[in-house]
Amino acid sequence: MVDRIILVGMMGAGKTTVGRGLADRLGWRHCDSDAQVVARTGRTVPELFAERGEDAFRAEESRVLAEALSSEEPVVVSAAGGVVLSSSNRDLLTNSGIVVWLRADPALLARRLGSGTGRPLLDGDPASNLIDLDAVRRPLYQAVADVAVDVDGLTPGEVVDRVLSQQQVVARGIENGEVR
Repeated sequence: MVDRIILVGMMGAGKTTVGRGLADRLGWRHCDSDAQVVARTGRTVPELFAERGEDAFRAEESRVLAEALSSEEPVVVSAAGGVVLSSSNRDLLTNSGIVVWLRADPALLARRLGSGTGRPLLDGDPASNLIDLDAVRRPLYQAVADVAVDVDGLTPGEVVDRVLSQQQVVARGIENGEVR
């Protein structure tokens, strides 16, 4: 039985909202890694970037991910967008549950995120920065994902429905030794 669903994808793809919806539907716990980083450090993401730099943020991101994926209870994890940048995190993701990539067009993300306030990697030109980030991260998300769900034009509820329908197929495949 699959007892961990890990959502990956770019900022603005809906990982937190969809993660909460999935957890509600499944009766599982939800863990949002960005929120856990803030709770653990007492600093917002922009504060962490400004005070300690991106490397320190990524280290916290990795610690929080490992902690969330070591849970003994069923959990839906909304992983931070950049978690796939670390090869050890990618290994952890692929060995810890069903990884669902919430795939979104960078133009949709730019509309959702607007000015990028509170997101240090979007400073300056959010739309161009999202295109650049997507170019780097897209192959990494693809490499770790068991399932990809295109979120463009869907409501959060529709994304939850699609993830659950895919998750059931993948879960059966794992039980039968057909997937990873």
